[in-house]
Amino acid sequence: MKIADIRKLSTAELTTESTKLRAEIAELKRRLSMGEVQNVRVIRGKRKDLARVLTVLGEQLAKENM
Repeated sequence: MKIADIRKLSTAELTTESTKLRAEIAELKRRLSMGEVQNVRVIRGKRKDLARVLTVLGEQLAKENM
């Protein structure tokens, strides 16, 4: 996910997206431990997407509270 796309989302959409990404990461980790996932870089990409979403969410919440 691109940062420009993430910045266009509302606070509620960012919260939903972060929840979805957390679930995907957990599922990928489970599948990795069972040997079903061969490409571990997918997990890294999802974690970076989650970090981007949480960063923008924090910026938006700080802006709303000012």
